[in-house]
Amino acid sequence: MSRWGMATRTPRSPRRTEALSRERIVAAAIELLDTAGETGLTFRALTERLATGPGAIYWHVANKGELLAAATDAVVTAALSREPARSPCTPRERIHAVALGLFDAIDEHAWLATQLATQLSRSPASSLAPRLFESLGREISALGVPEPAWFTATSALMNYILGAAGQNATNGRATTGSNRPDFLDTVATTWENLDPEDYPFTRAVARQLRGHDDREQFLDGLDLILSGITTVHPPGRDG
Repeated sequence: MSRWGMATRTPRSPRRTEALSRERIVAAAIELLDTAGETGLTFRALTERLATGPGAIYWHVANKGELLAAATDAVVTAALSREPARSPCTPRERIHAVALGLFDAIDEHAWLATQLATQLSRSPASSLAPRLFESLGREISALGVPEPAWFTATSALMNYILGAAGQNATNGRATTGSNRPDFLDTVATTWENLDPEDYPFTRAVARQLRGHDDREQFLDGLDLILSGITTVHPPGRDG
């Protein structure tokens, strides 16, 4: 008891301004992945960032694999929520919005392309593959593609988007900022100087490589895929 006859309270540790939740843990994990990569995502680093103990994190997330899956899911969910530039819009414009959402997410998060490939191959029954398939497949159906061709058409579209976006992000990170134009110019010059008998085509397109816009090239490729799908499987045919 104190001299005033009242019990002395033990000072409490400072309270966190936000209650710890799975959402906060995943958001912190994404920040760590963006800044330190997959090897930098450890539960120790996470506890320091969240100013909490490991037990509180394990209450929400069992292990690093679950945490990586949750981080991937959160980023993909945000990417798929991207709205088309105008409304109302066509199925092709909605596909463009989904494709650009994924393109930008993969470009922004260096770890995402690897995680997408890993999780889609190791856990095809998880919610990730159906969510990607649904977001694209609905629009393939809305384009009038006959039902027997839905699976093949949607698979080709998804493979192009994830593959091209992942390759672009890898290339972009190797040559960012002001070095990018110099890099493209160097590669284009190298192509132009190849043996004309062995590389006539590569020499001919070298000038198109110099200064090209990666995003525009991605969208042009997307339109080629969509045009091919609707040409081979026009509305009204049974496939």
